[in-house]
Amino acid sequence: MERIGYRDGAVELTGLLARPRGAPRAAPRAAILVFPTIMNTTRSVEEKAGQLAAAGYLALIADYYGKMPENFPQSRAFAAEIRPDPAIYRTRLRAALRALVGIEGAAGLPLAAIGFCMGGQAALELAREGAPFDAAVSFHGLLGTELPAEPGAVSARLLVLHGDADPMVPRGQVLRFWEEMDRAGANWHFHSYAGVKHGFTNPYPAPGNDAVAYDASADRQSWAAMHSLFTELWG
Repeated sequence: MERIGYRDGAVELTGLLARPRGAPRAAPRAAILVFPTIMNTTRSVEEKAGQLAAAGYLALIADYYGKMPENFPQSRAFAAEIRPDPAIYRTRLRAALRALVGIEGAAGLPLAAIGFCMGGQAALELAREGAPFDAAVSFHGLLGTELPAEPGAVSARLLVLHGDADPMVPRGQVLRFWEEMDRAGANWHFHSYAGVKHGFTNPYPAPGNDAVAYDASADRQSWAAMHSLFTELWG
């Protein structure tokens, strides 16, 4: 993958770019911003970006921190530097979007965002404020926000892919999200997989976290649902 340097103010960040096979001659179908987990980029997320490139998309994995956490507690500390304040958080996320649209070959392409865990939340955060995505897709993402979407603000089609046994996103949070999106007038689809926990797309979960478990069926079904939406949008 290509390393793409960009900035959020004084913070230097590095995204990872996967191009369609055969580039630069192969024209991408769309440009996809990929928000990783709280651990920043991981093997699983990089594999997903590679799969997007193989399907003909330009895919940029965003960088939250400008540094890589060594373990989960450190990742939580890094996230606490940006996530509690929605203005700071969304500014960091917007920097990644600017980096994507500035990449050679991205001009004029349709845009979408996808994300995993914290990344699912990130994709929805930008969609809530009206980022110019055709679609925003959340895989086992957190659904709460401190800045709910205003009526008419969400222009992207939303696809939320959720494990119903995810203790980090209980049903009360799910219901509040539905109600928020209805108030906003958003176009949303929500897929919930029975008995499936958090992090279900990651076949390499870190040990010792009972909230997280890979689920091969939910992984396949959710990825297929994303591609189905993209095909509907862009052919």
